[in-house]
Amino acid sequence: MTNTIAVLGSTGSIGRQTLDVAEQLGLRVAVITANTGVDLAEEQVRKFRPRLAVMADEKAAKDLALRLSDTETKVLGGAAALEEAATAPEADTVVTAVVGMVGLRPTLAAIGAGKRIALANKETLVCAGELVVDAAERSGAEIIPVDSEHSAIFQCVQGCADRREIRRLILTCSGGPFYGMQAEDVGKKTRADALKHPNWKMGPKITVDCATLMNKGLEVIEAMRLYRLPLEQVDVVIHRQSIVHSLVEFQDGAVLAQLGTPDMRLPIRYAMTYPNRGENVAEPLDLLTCPPLTFARPDRETFPCLGLAERAAAEGGTACAVLNAANEEAVRLFLRGKIGFYDIFQKTSQAMAALPVAAHPTLEEILAADREAREIVVNSQ
Repeated sequence: MTNTIAVLGSTGSIGRQTLDVAEQLGLRVAVITANTGVDLAEEQVRKFRPRLAVMADEKAAKDLALRLSDTETKVLGGAAALEEAATAPEADTVVTAVVGMVGLRPTLAAIGAGKRIALANKETLVCAGELVVDAAERSGAEIIPVDSEHSAIFQCVQGCADRREIRRLILTCSGGPFYGMQAEDVGKKTRADALKHPNWKMGPKITVDCATLMNKGLEVIEAMRLYRLPLEQVDVVIHRQSIVHSLVEFQDGAVLAQLGTPDMRLPIRYAMTYPNRGENVAEPLDLLTCPPLTFARPDRETFPCLGLAERAAAEGGTACAVLNAANEEAVRLFLRGKIGFYDIFQKTSQAMAALPVAAHPTLEEILAADREAREIVVNSQ
C-alpha cells in the first residue's frame, strides 16, 4: 500500500486524476513535476503542499519559484531535476505520468532507487522496455501499470503462478472516432475530428494515437515487454464500449477479463493500493444497464499504424524507439495543422525505413535513434 507519492506530470490528464485519487485515499503528495503549466502547478502546490516542485521548462520554474516564495516548497527546473524528483527519499511510489521520452531517465532513476512505479508513460516501455524490466528485476522495484488495458492484464494474472500458463493477452481497443469508416473518408479528417474520442477524455497526443490505432500498437509493445511474451501471444480486438479493459487467455482455455466503467481513476487507485483495493466513491459498473458488449477484428488496412507498430515489435531493438519518436513528431505536426491524418503513418513509416535497427541497444543507442527519427520527420517538411 502506498503512503507517499511523487507525481511526474501532475498537470496532465493522468496526473490530475492521480491527485484526485491521492486526496480520496489520504495519501501524502511529496513531489509534483510539470512542463510549462505554471498556473495549475501553483494551484496544486498550494493545495497539496509538496516538498518539491519541478518544472521541466526552466523559465517556467523561475516563474513558479517567484509565485511560491511564500511557501516552503522547493522549486527546481530542467530535465536533470526530474531525476531528483523521481528519487525523492520520502516517496515510496512514483507515478510516471509525463508524456514522451522525457519520462525515460526519471523512470530508470526511480527504479534504481527501488521505488514502486505506477507507470503511465508508454514511451518508457516502448522504447526501452527490456532495459527497464531488467533494471526493475535487479533493484526489486515494482512496476504497476496504470494504462487501463495493462492494469486489466496485471489484475487478471495475479492468480497465475507460472507465466508460461498464459496462452495470449487480448488488448481491447475502442476503435477511436473513425471506426467503421472507409479510408477515403478517414483521410479527410481534421485535428478536431480526431480529438473526439467516443469514450475517454485524454490529452491530445494520446487521443490522436487512438484515432490512428497507433496507441494500441504501442500497447502491444508494452505488453510484450512487461510480460516477456512474443508478438504472437498478444492480440488486439475492437471493443467499442470500453467496458472490458483487456483479457488473458490461459493454456487450459479459461479467459479472464477485467470490466469497469471507462474511468482512469480505477487503474490509478489500484496502482496506489495494490495488493489491496481502495474504496471507490464513483458509481460501479451496472451490468443491467450497460450496453451490449461487442468485439470485432481491427481494420489494419484503414488504420495501418497498428500494423506498423506490430512490425516494429517484431523487429525489436531500436525499431520501437524510431516508431515512437517519428510518430510523436508526426502527431505534433498533425495537431498543428501542418500535415494530414494519413501523413502520420507515412512519415513514421519513412523514418523506420531510413534507420538501421540495433538489435540489443544501450540506453545511448536508444536515445540516438529517438533523435534521428525526430530529425527525419521534422526535416521532411
